[in-house]
Amino acid sequence: MNPDTSRNTQMTNIEQLYSALQEYTKADVALAFSGGVDSALLLALLCRFAAENHTKVYAITASTKLHPAKDLEISKALAKEYGAIHLVVEIDELEEAGIQNNPKDRCYLCKLAIFQKICALARTYQVNTILEGTNLDDLGVYRPGIRALRELQIISPLADCSISKETIRSLAAKLGLTVSNRPSSPCLATRLPYDTPIDYALLSRIDKGEQLLRHMGFYNVRLRIHGSVTRIEVDQTDFQQILTKQTEILSELKKLGFHYITLDLEGFRSGSMDE
Repeated sequence: MNPDTSRNTQMTNIEQLYSALQEYTKADVALAFSGGVDSALLLALLCRFAAENHTKVYAITASTKLHPAKDLEISKALAKEYGAIHLVVEIDELEEAGIQNNPKDRCYLCKLAIFQKICALARTYQVNTILEGTNLDDLGVYRPGIRALRELQIISPLADCSISKETIRSLAAKLGLTVSNRPSSPCLATRLPYDTPIDYALLSRIDKGEQLLRHMGFYNVRLRIHGSVTRIEVDQTDFQQILTKQTEILSELKKLGFHYITLDLEGFRSGSMDE
């Protein structure tokens, strides 16, 4: 596909997205809202179209121990900024979704439990249209949670309109969204091998370790745990910086209880535990 054709296709997809969101906001809508760039773009657009239609947008965030602690705080701030009504559902995924041992269908079980709660909360506000932020790129990788979304008839407008992550970031930047360049922040259980116990205390340490590395200037960061070995994933372009800061990184991560610390020479890649 030549560049002109690609740009024309991208514009058509964006036009389709705008048209779909305008239609959805003819009535009150709810959005599963994580505070990441995908759902933030949707929320900003939904609020814009809802204002034109004089309807309401409910941004529903799951309060969970399986996601970085700062996500809830970011979600609250963004919902207020965009003019959405922010709601929170509390969930203990390990108990309610039965994923204590990190089964291979963890993502499906977890999504099902969370979205059942989101659906129930939306219904109390007489909202029947529920959206979420799966994008085109997500359809090409291992995402078992998508099955739960389909079963519950949750709408994924970004994926439906073939909107890629690159397009989402570009559009978010054009709209001036502060999270346009925010790194992806998936469930912390993705840092552990399948069929091993999930421990909230360990996930908290992983979260702190990744935040520490981001504060040192690394963009894409994952700490993958294999027993007593901690595998650092960063972009390959950051390898030299890792070595430059090696002493500080080792010191800080060992304070958090990580002992055998390695650098993955393949670099950061989303979903490496699924390989």
